[in-house]
Amino acid sequence: MNRKLKNTLALVAILLLIVIGGSIFSFVVQKGKIDDKKKELNTLNANTSNTEDLLTKLDNLKRRAAELDSILSLRKFNIPIGLLQSDFYDFVNKVSYNFAPDSYVNIEYHDLVNQKHYNYYTYKLSGTAYFNDVYRLIYAIEQSKSLKKILTCNFTNFVSVDDDGTPHYYVNYTFQVAVYFSANDQYASAVTKENRLVPNPIYDIFYPLIRNEILPNLDNLLDVQAAQLLALIPEGAFISDSKGVTYLLWEGDQVYLGYLTEIDYDKNEVHFVLNKGGIIEKVTLNLDNKDTDKKE
Repeated sequence: MNRKLKNTLALVAILLLIVIGGSIFSFVVQKGKIDDKKKELNTLNANTSNTEDLLTKLDNLKRRAAELDSILSLRKFNIPIGLLQSDFYDFVNKVSYNFAPDSYVNIEYHDLVNQKHYNYYTYKLSGTAYFNDVYRLIYAIEQSKSLKKILTCNFTNFVSVDDDGTPHYYVNYTFQVAVYFSANDQYASAVTKENRLVPNPIYDIFYPLIRNEILPNLDNLLDVQAAQLLALIPEGAFISDSKGVTYLLWEGDQVYLGYLTEIDYDKNEVHFVLNKGGIIEKVTLNLDNKDTDKKE
């Protein structure tokens, strides 16, 4: 066998090996991958929609999202997403902006508490304020759209007297407040409107019924104590105080600590009702320079 024939047979053998190896790789090794790609391609082809169908689905999803958001926004309380610690400071500052000048609030951040479905910050609020200012703060916290709750509270009454003798009745308070937030939007709506946070004034339950402090006579009103009825005329009654200052008063006029309630022309008397620190006194002056009083 000549050399040329040997080379030809060798090339044919190499070609056969290449064909056999390629076939094994294509139909054995690659077959599984090709089948997987075909399945994936079939799935994509089955789920493929045209542009109009996709836009229709998008519009339906937008309407559904708007409905769900509307339902959430109608709820009295929502739990916001990813709340910052500083948000509660801003909230308290806005609520306390219209407090009386002597009322104040201190805010102290305490802790972050993680729960299964939500988290919350805890804060300590403390200060001194008039009762209705404290009530406004409590109302705003409890009624806020973003969920907040007072966990514990403590109150004590406090009386301060100015240099001119005017008493002020305050409340010392301490609150522990929880401010809730969530990591997802299942508790919150995209657009929220804050609830009404300004309550109507209520009776001051810390205001003492009997008070040692009496308001000073800053307006120079008639002090009925040791006063004298001088004369009764159709226009009213002439009355002088202990210093000799004369006042012309009519029914309903204000005096120090009370009011002139009645002028009795038949008995030549005038009647007053005074509030002396919660003790009600009825005082009568007559032209005979004799006065009587009655406590209630």
